[in-house]
Amino acid sequence: MRAVVQRVLSASVTVDGTVVGAIDGPGLLVYLGVTHGDGEVEVAWMARKVWDLRILREQRSASEVGAPVLVVSQFTLYGDARKGRRPTWQAAAPGPVSEPVYESFCAALESLGARVGRGSFGADMRVESVNDGPVTLLLER
Repeated sequence: MRAVVQRVLSASVTVDGTVVGAIDGPGLLVYLGVTHGDGEVEVAWMARKVWDLRILREQRSASEVGAPVLVVSQFTLYGDARKGRRPTWQAAAPGPVSEPVYESFCAALESLGARVGRGSFGADMRVESVNDGPVTLLLER
């Protein structure tokens, strides 16, 4: 499992002109990639890591300040462009495998107390964000 976590002032996800998920105010935008074999152990670890990561202003975590989290599925985090000019997506889990893991990750964050906004799994999404800092981290489990 991979996640790119950004500290944001606001973020939204739009599909076909309709906002499907958004956060307003300081929070986190998480792009989540799922690979083959990811399951509950990886979900629990990543949710806890994101929620407790001290990357907000004054070295605070989302859990400390109740900051919202917007989660967007991102299979391209497992793209491999080392050879040729076209990336391969073989390391990314297919939709029927990754969608339940994505939903489980969002639910795990909510069980920790997070207010979670979601993208639309598998959709062609437009993601807009106002980065704060900017601060961007890559997490991997």
